[in-house]
Amino acid sequence: MATEQTTGQSSESISSVLSERRKFPPMAEFSSSAHISSMEQYEQLYADAAADPDKYWGDLASQFHWFKPWDSVLEWNAPYAKWFNGGKTNISYNALDVHVNSWRKNKAAIMWEGEEGNERILTYGELHRQVSKFANVLKIAGIKPGDRVAVYMGMVPELIIAVLACARVGAVHNVIFAGFAAHAITERVNDSRAKMVICADGTRRRGGSINLKNIVDEAIVNTPSVRNVIVLKVTNEQITMHDGMDHWWHDLMGLAEDECEAAQVDAEHPLFLLYTSGSTGKPKGILHTTGGYMVHAAASFKYVFDIKDEDIYFCTADVGWITGHSYMVYGPLLNGATVFMYEGAPNYPQWDRFWDIINRHKVTIFYTAPTAIRAFIR
Repeated sequence: MATEQTTGQSSESISSVLSERRKFPPMAEFSSSAHISSMEQYEQLYADAAADPDKYWGDLASQFHWFKPWDSVLEWNAPYAKWFNGGKTNISYNALDVHVNSWRKNKAAIMWEGEEGNERILTYGELHRQVSKFANVLKIAGIKPGDRVAVYMGMVPELIIAVLACARVGAVHNVIFAGFAAHAITERVNDSRAKMVICADGTRRRGGSINLKNIVDEAIVNTPSVRNVIVLKVTNEQITMHDGMDHWWHDLMGLAEDECEAAQVDAEHPLFLLYTSGSTGKPKGILHTTGGYMVHAAASFKYVFDIKDEDIYFCTADVGWITGHSYMVYGPLLNGATVFMYEGAPNYPQWDRFWDIINRHKVTIFYTAPTAIRAFIR
């Protein structure tokens, strides 16, 4: 009988959580300056989108630069969808060049802090220059539109530079979480048939470092598609550089030109592959294409986070996951936002590391996971 009562109470509790109906209205001061200032405005936006989806998404897409306009907003043949078919664009151009050609050229695009407290700031102008240089590095290495490139790095600005450079030349990036072991890299590289791996020599964690290059060396023993490995020096790890295969990031960047025209790619051109964790079987590569992803990532970031030009936005997600792709890289930069990036453990050297960062850097929007908050509560 006691078991039945416990089960009933648990079911009632779960049902209550799933049917949450409480509302927490924002302060009037917040609402007055928000992109969507009231529930009535939101409901009208929702109704308009439901009544004419093509117009809704077409209006959002028209806010971006297109080298060639689309012929149709959506071609739907379940389960297949083609967004902005016939249009040509480049997500790197929209995330960088659009801002460089405006007052945002000297605005901070990335604010970065390492675990040891070292800091860097890249303006949109500097980020554009670095991305263009690395895009030229990719082209010199023979990377062409449609080629797959694996990226295995800690949370450093060069990770974002590598991703945007791939998009700039039309290559398909596959970011692999830097916490994964060698076999996980091998699986993803072989499945995608990546021609290049971009990695760091190491990454910092809890006062020490993890040698990433050694993991890559082990991983690519059985990856016949890989022709080059580009290595970023971060932690000065003891590593082996293999002649003909391995190249230092800084050496190649020193030879590259500052300007690289963005490739004009179809809206349905592959942008990136991101693999499932593989916890229930073989990792599955999920392909995202350029146009539809660009419009949705930018629009959802703008409205959900209510981003403004004066905001400093801190997302704790790793770029190795979809949240990092959409709300650390593409969504913020497409909106001309300032992104704060942190490499290191959230509780090192003290449990207040995140709150210290927020205070010192005047972060106005903080995005993290419930798991992290629960860890801090403990």
